[in-house]
Amino acid sequence: MTVWADLVGQEPTIETLSRAVSDESAMTHAWLFTGPPGSGRSTAARAFAAALQCPDGGCGQCRECRTALDGSHADVKVVATEGLSIKVAEARALVQEAALRPSVGRWRIIIIEDADRLTAYTDAPADALLKALEEPTPRTVWMLCAPSLEDVIVTIRSRSRHVRLRTPPVEAVAELLQRRDGVDPAMALYAARAAQSHVGLARRLARDEQARIRRRDVIAMATKILGVGDAIGAAADLAQIADEESTASSAERDAAERAHLMETLGADPSARTQPPHIRSQLAALEREQKTRATRSARDVVDRALIDLTSIYRDALVLRLRSDVDLVNPDAVDKVRALAGVFSPEQLLAAMDAINEARDRINANVSPLLALEAMALQLRVPRDLGI
Repeated sequence: MTVWADLVGQEPTIETLSRAVSDESAMTHAWLFTGPPGSGRSTAARAFAAALQCPDGGCGQCRECRTALDGSHADVKVVATEGLSIKVAEARALVQEAALRPSVGRWRIIIIEDADRLTAYTDAPADALLKALEEPTPRTVWMLCAPSLEDVIVTIRSRSRHVRLRTPPVEAVAELLQRRDGVDPAMALYAARAAQSHVGLARRLARDEQARIRRRDVIAMATKILGVGDAIGAAADLAQIADEESTASSAERDAAERAHLMETLGADPSARTQPPHIRSQLAALEREQKTRATRSARDVVDRALIDLTSIYRDALVLRLRSDVDLVNPDAVDKVRALAGVFSPEQLLAAMDAINEARDRINANVSPLLALEAMALQLRVPRDLGI
């Protein structure tokens, strides 16, 4: 099993990267991986890093491959920000690290999984990387991952080699879930289709019943927004789902991080008050956790909106009598109901409204306000009768 085993449906990308591994004349100091969510951008970067460190070009079995893939290799730095942006100080620290020669491997590799967050609020973090990309250190490789070229400033794009990943086929994602995670074939196919070939979401849907229930609830909202009150309620429900899921997923981790910090500092957890230096570090940890929770909640909302878009997409497929497969064949009654009351133009307008809400939330608009504005545009023109 090679390092490319989990990179499904990306044969052209694997061919390009394999050639760079075997032929240094095809190698360059900076790579930019783009592709839709779930296509495997970070998977491709980690696999490429492992192949570059591996003496056999990516066997997937040796120590170099295993440690590079899991992010513990001494010469492979993986930056996976949990906040809303990558700060200037973090970017400058990466530049300093990039100037060092490899310690144990063939290359020093820096992977930035969310390179689009270099410009979330200002271009300063991205500008801090420019000198390292303009004057690369020998044996250092940058691997930047972003949804599209437009999410990265032009000065970085022009100094990187672009590798574009595509949306993998549903069947390929289902096969991966069966092979890697032991998922039942029927469940794997359902999850791959419902996740629209997003590998990470498909795995979650296949293994988490609560995630499947939440998705069904989101899909059902499309047929229940009949008036202004329904729209406001649907927006509140979506925001509440995001907050609850974010809180549930982070509560245990936050408590463990706090306990570990208290133990590291030698503090007494039962004390009513803590010394100033401990309070300051606890406050810093709480700020970091709050930022992470904000991003997590926004990510949950974004996933819900992608699910919501899919039912309008399916309704459009039916209205146009296309032979394209439905994303939600298990909710075909709701799809038909929407197709019966919305015109193709109205269905497109609904999808535009959802995408506009996603853009607004990404631009730091209050999620609840963005969802309310969206839901008001999704009101059903007449009773669906379901």
